[in-house]
Amino acid sequence: MSITDVQQLSEKILQNLERVIIGKRQVLELTLIGLLSQGHILIEDVPGVGKTMLARSLAKSLGCSFNRLQFTPDMLPSDITGVSIFNQVSRNFEYRPGPIMAQIVLADEINRATPKTQSALLEAMEERQVTVDGVTHPLPTPFLVMATQNPIEYEGTFPLPEAQLDRFLLRIRLGYPSLEDEIKILGEQQYQHPIQTLEPVLSQEELLQMQETVKSVFVSPAVKRYIVELSRATRENDDVYLGASPRGSLGLARASQVRAAMQGRDYVLPDDVKALAESILAHRIVINPAARLKNLTSSQIVNEIVSALPVPGGLMSKS
Repeated sequence: MSITDVQQLSEKILQNLERVIIGKRQVLELTLIGLLSQGHILIEDVPGVGKTMLARSLAKSLGCSFNRLQFTPDMLPSDITGVSIFNQVSRNFEYRPGPIMAQIVLADEINRATPKTQSALLEAMEERQVTVDGVTHPLPTPFLVMATQNPIEYEGTFPLPEAQLDRFLLRIRLGYPSLEDEIKILGEQQYQHPIQTLEPVLSQEELLQMQETVKSVFVSPAVKRYIVELSRATRENDDVYLGASPRGSLGLARASQVRAAMQGRDYVLPDDVKALAESILAHRIVINPAARLKNLTSSQIVNEIVSALPVPGGLMSKS
């Protein structure tokens, strides 16, 4: 598969998603970048803006299996991973898969579950497998976790630990639609929801080929250095208690490769890195108490770093 094929298939997916999620092209592009980077996505937004519908639309557009996990405080890890049940006929334990055994998993209101339950996702997200009673079960491919949380309502929630936040490649926000887009949504859903007629636009084999093809996109030494300098700048910032990890640098490099491929390029530009820095690095840093008193956010800090750090010059493409 060529880079041009990746660009054309990406556009087909985005156009299909836009039939359901109206007026949010940038968010859809970030979602697709997360999928093709083989990462996971945290959607942080208020209720009713289409978080669940985005996950369902993506699954239907790709013909992937989809499961929705509604996180609650009384949820147990086995409610996610599945359980082993003793079969009295065969006299053996049989594994009954949990809802994590799907290609696209929506972890709805993930911060409502206890830390013990949240940790059940860690192995699945990083190792792409679950272990139940000492037996390891591989997850299907492709595999994507899309988790949601409400940034406004904190009562009865458990903040995601840094180790889990770090496993999300991207944090995105849908936001409210514009006046014209909301009027269009009312018209589109007057008789039936557009998702009812959504059909797959590519096969799972093509998706896996796309995920492999983007890895061949060229990243020059200067751009690699720029990516690492961005991450290091978050660690050395006076307002930051904990900076972005090397996993953040790796994620930024891979996502930049995907963005370049989606635009038909076989090389990464600094503009790709700058466009993705806030979505990939901001949720990985912990700001110190003094910065919180100044009402500074992690997104503001990352954007300030991107503005201040010199962009590498010279030829970025392959010689």
